[in-house]
Amino acid sequence: MDVKTALITGASAGLGLATATRLSKAGYQLILVARRESKLIELANSLETDCHVIACDVNNFEQLTAMLDARPDQFKNIDLLLNNAGLALGLSTADKSDWNDWHTMIQTNCMALAFLTRQILPAMVERNKGHIINLGSIAANYAYKGGNVYGASKAFVEQFSINLRADLLGTQIRVTNIAPGLIGETEFSQVRFHGDSEAAGAVYANCDALRPDDIAASIEWIAGLPKHVNINQLEMMPTCQAPAGLVIDKTMQ
Repeated sequence: MDVKTALITGASAGLGLATATRLSKAGYQLILVARRESKLIELANSLETDCHVIACDVNNFEQLTAMLDARPDQFKNIDLLLNNAGLALGLSTADKSDWNDWHTMIQTNCMALAFLTRQILPAMVERNKGHIINLGSIAANYAYKGGNVYGASKAFVEQFSINLRADLLGTQIRVTNIAPGLIGETEFSQVRFHGDSEAAGAVYANCDALRPDDIAASIEWIAGLPKHVNINQLEMMPTCQAPAGLVIDKTMQ
């Protein structure tokens, strides 16, 4: 039996961890990528499948390339690339935002995602087999105050996904952008608010948000569809969230 291989970035927690758990049960062997080696090893040891750990910052292109090149032959053929690593930093308006936060979001959410895709895609094309799933966000399509560069970076993910699929027409390679709304039980808001637990907790107070396994279940379903089916985009929100519509300020006269 041909065992499929999935490479998951941001695999040490939250959505990445939940997806690794689901895909391992679905019969995938896994390449787990994240910065925290101890977390990756702990996860790999908990899964009933073969795993290869790459402890690396996805923004360190030189190290990432070297570690990918050094992966065992067992993990050479990648069937599913899950570009999950990404982050939001800050919630200030554009005039008050920290430029370093902007740079980090663009670098991680756009450049690192594009770089890794470019490393993996040629082999998929050569084999005429593979699936790239990118983790976008509803922030790509619904602006909110303080979203600025984060929303823009996720709009890049959406457009990059669509254009990848256009380039790959005539191949069996599928590309999907998943755009979740509010997700709890992750480190997302802790990172956004630079470790401020009170601010992070307030985001989810009195809300029944999506959970990492909700997204992981969708990824498993999308990846398991027949090869002639491509889900271009999947947008998800918890029932406590909805597009709010346009806002009008009537205090400006």
